[in-house]
Amino acid sequence: MSGDTKISYTLDTIAQAAAQFWAQVHHYRVIALNGEMGAGKTTFIHTLCAYLGVTDNVSSPTYALINEYHLSNGNKIIYHMDWYRLKDADEAINAGVEDCLQQKNAICLVEWPDIAMQLLPRPYAWVDISIISLTEREMGIKFIN
Repeated sequence: MSGDTKISYTLDTIAQAAAQFWAQVHHYRVIALNGEMGAGKTTFIHTLCAYLGVTDNVSSPTYALINEYHLSNGNKIIYHMDWYRLKDADEAINAGVEDCLQQKNAICLVEWPDIAMQLLPRPYAWVDISIISLTEREMGIKFIN
């Protein structure tokens, strides 16, 4: 792990945080977002997708496991995955996450990645979102090569 980066933000500054975040991670196809329940993983992904020009409705894939979004320029697909309900890597594979992770022209945003970390193809960005206060979050980014 190398190249740690930290970004602090509130709901008022989350759009700027998304732009700063993307400047750091845009070379990575797979971005794993870790954090406790209520840390704001889905909220941040929603803001990031808006920044990237996604025109689809961005919502939590907790029950669907995988949501697919399209960039407005049509060049890339974003797979938004939520592994919270999965038991292990085998269940993740059966759910089709491995197929998404292997697509070369896709960006994969994975919530609760620790459930099947061994499926994450290198290189990837590992993001820990921490609750600092009721209104503030801090994001630590590590680049896994």
